[in-house]
Amino acid sequence: MTAQPTEWRNLYGRRRGKKLRAGQSELIETLLPRLAPPGVDRRENPERRKLDLGALLPGAEEIWLEIGFGGGEHMVAEAHAHPKAGIIGCEHFLNGVAKALAQIEREGVENIRIHHGDARDLTDVLPDAALARAYLLYPDPWPKARHVGRRYVNPENLDGLARVIRPGAGLHVASDIPDYIEHSREVAAAHPAFTIAYDAPGPWAGWPSTRYEAKAIREGRSPHYLILQRA
Repeated sequence: MTAQPTEWRNLYGRRRGKKLRAGQSELIETLLPRLAPPGVDRRENPERRKLDLGALLPGAEEIWLEIGFGGGEHMVAEAHAHPKAGIIGCEHFLNGVAKALAQIEREGVENIRIHHGDARDLTDVLPDAALARAYLLYPDPWPKARHVGRRYVNPENLDGLARVIRPGAGLHVASDIPDYIEHSREVAAAHPAFTIAYDAPGPWAGWPSTRYEAKAIREGRSPHYLILQRA
């Protein structure tokens, strides 16, 4: 396996769940390769050449990123609502990728591309100021103190996002874990490239509710929403 950068921490949990159904496996074999951005894998692109986003998402007026899209329902809803945006979704969990692919095929969505793997590999090859918006919705909270460094919102990842998010655009964060929200506030406040532009118990305008939000509310947890704006 190709060596990862120094201090590369695992930010994700398990890679797969129950066995995929035949149709899901077929989508992984056929549709995923057509939607996967080329050159993200470090073995294929050790020089880390930047992606040609015009070729990847022809006609897109701006590019959005969703980090850890789960089953893909938010990503697909946004793709329908904003057909002129090209959306790249990253997800480490194979079963979530399969679920998203099924919805993309069923609904005929054309403005989504999928990276099955670590979002840091994708952001590493995005051009400077490529993103008009980014999402991090209900990420793994890594609640134990010794695992706080594995949370996606950390100084190293904000450094990488600062390069690829255009000035004035933002990283939209949603979580039902109060400590994760407070941690995100602290990290953003200490980072020179980001300010907190939105901080509320209610979502930003245009939010399509997700099953993660519904589950949190059903189980008595209170979601919270932040936008970390690129200065």
